[in-house]
Amino acid sequence: QVQLVESGGGLVQAGGSLRLSCEASGRTFSGYAVGWFRQAPGKERDFVAGVSRDGGTTYYADSVKGRFTISRDNAKRTGYLQMNSLNAEDTAVYYCAAGGALSKYSNPYIYWGQGTQVTVSS
Repeated sequence: QVQLVESGGGLVQAGGSLRLSCEASGRTFSGYAVGWFRQAPGKERDFVAGVSRDGGTTYYADSVKGRFTISRDNAKRTGYLQMNSLNAEDTAVYYCAAGGALSKYSNPYIYWGQGTQVTVSS
């Protein structure tokens, strides 16, 4: 089992930045790829970004490419999502997830956090 806890969400003005953290406990964090997903009210949960087990490979949704950066620190058992140039369309609950493969689909991710709210005011 891996437990994931997100933090760092909040209210920010358009154009601002936030950094989300995903702290893991339980089984070896470095054995899992990490993904970030988000779900806006009334919408499906969408892939945002993913990072491989060693941090060497990253993958982004087109909507956040160039603005968001995903990373991880296996020694600290923590994943990160740096979000810059935020806009109202980024408002959502953000979830981190851990799984056996880096993917833009939710199926490979076994463990999920409870989510953290990000609200961007225009």
